[in-house]
Amino acid sequence: MSNRRVSRLIRPRREAATVPPPLTGPWAARDRRLDAVERFPLPSGYGPEDVVIDPAGRVVSGGEDGRVWRWPADPEPGSSPELLVETGGRPLGIEVDPRDGSLVVCDAYRGLLRLTEDGGLTELTRSAGGREINLCNNAAIARDGTVFFTDSSCRFPVSHWRLDLLEHRPNGRLLSYHPDTRRTEVVADGLYFPNGVALTPDESAVLVLETSTSRLLRVPAAGGEPTVLSELPAHGDNMSSVGDGTYWLALPSPRLPVFERLLPHPRLRQLAALLPQAAQPQPRRYGLVALVDGDGRVLRTVHGPTGSYQVITGVRQHGDHLWLGSLVEPALARIPLPTD
Repeated sequence: MSNRRVSRLIRPRREAATVPPPLTGPWAARDRRLDAVERFPLPSGYGPEDVVIDPAGRVVSGGEDGRVWRWPADPEPGSSPELLVETGGRPLGIEVDPRDGSLVVCDAYRGLLRLTEDGGLTELTRSAGGREINLCNNAAIARDGTVFFTDSSCRFPVSHWRLDLLEHRPNGRLLSYHPDTRRTEVVADGLYFPNGVALTPDESAVLVLETSTSRLLRVPAAGGEPTVLSELPAHGDNMSSVGDGTYWLALPSPRLPVFERLLPHPRLRQLAALLPQAAQPQPRRYGLVALVDGDGRVLRTVHGPTGSYQVITGVRQHGDHLWLGSLVEPALARIPLPTD
């Protein structure tokens, strides 16, 4: 894990204040089952940031202590997982390679890694476009094994992600790793903390969630200008494809009006960045995930207004359940998802 000293001096620009859309209409809290989740505790550490189901139906997630855990298929709440590996960094997004069932891990400090069934760990890439990957975050894998993934910030490591949001500059990029040539290319640069990634069914485009702007983008897979599909009422994190042209979005917090009112005041944002982390704008304690189509239209939302499972950063549909990850909780979570 990186131990380099991080400067808390941010370089914000004056920007127009924005107003978060309300949680009304398709965003209204009609389904509140996130306040009654089943929990699957980590044996150590906290923060199972993402969750994936492997080809054998087993549940995999990684915590802030660098450990990647695997639960058996259809586990009972409270059941213990086995330790797969310790990455020595901070595993975030985890995806299954459709070619061989191995796992590709976005490690915030170590870059893109491959994890095999027997716990073998290999490094795939740590740089792109002549620049080190600074915050490897989330990924989606094409049928030919190409990995599209986000490098969320060229300025700040994952331990200081709040500083990137306060700076509010386009410090992130979308990358692609090609296993045949082992080349890593820049698909799009100048993104605002790009986070979650998913491929369209024809793999011609990549959907990307920007955390700091709360926008859902579509980026041509071959490179090109992003298109804004929708503006969300909450900050986005990881996303996952259902496989039918729809996508689940993990939304760790509704947008914070105080943060958006600071946008025209760069000096105040610089001062806020120097405050202790506990005194900076904090994610709101509220559970939220949303299902959208390929055009960003909201099809379904699931809420947890009391925030009993909070800062939801990962979401994955498997059968008639949703699996959830969190940046701060000491456990994965699961809820039933009846078909409508």
